Amino acid sequence: MKKQVIEVPVMSDKVRALGLPCSTAVKANGFVFISATPPVDMVTGEMVRGDIETQTDASLKALKHCLEAAGTSLENVVMVRIYAVNSGFYNAINRVYARYFSVNPPARSFVPVASWPMEFDIEIECVAVG
Repeated sequence: MKKQVIEVPVMSDKVRALGLPCSTAVKANGFVFISATPPVDMVTGEMVRGDIETQTDASLKALKHCLEAAGTSLENVVMVRIYAVNSGFYNAINRVYARYFSVNPPARSFVPVASWPMEFDIEIECVAVG
């Protein structure tokens, strides 16, 4: 098995600037692994502020951008894990999520988290066939 770290425009630079010890996207053994992706604007590299639906939409757009940089797409996603700071956001997140995965949705987990040291309320990670 060969591991390939994918350079993702905007996002990889953002991760490095924050000094995070992780790769945004990695290909291995026919799969693409995308790290938990916060609501980052893929043009400016800035965090998207707003309510949870706005942040969810931005996270999913960023996730799509990462997948495409790795040569795959949302249609090839097999597993998604959503991390949110409030379990009460579940229904609002689902409303946005359903627009991105309306047909043959992937397996998914929803994980409420207590807190993290950044100013956003959601991160989304996934595994896709590459």
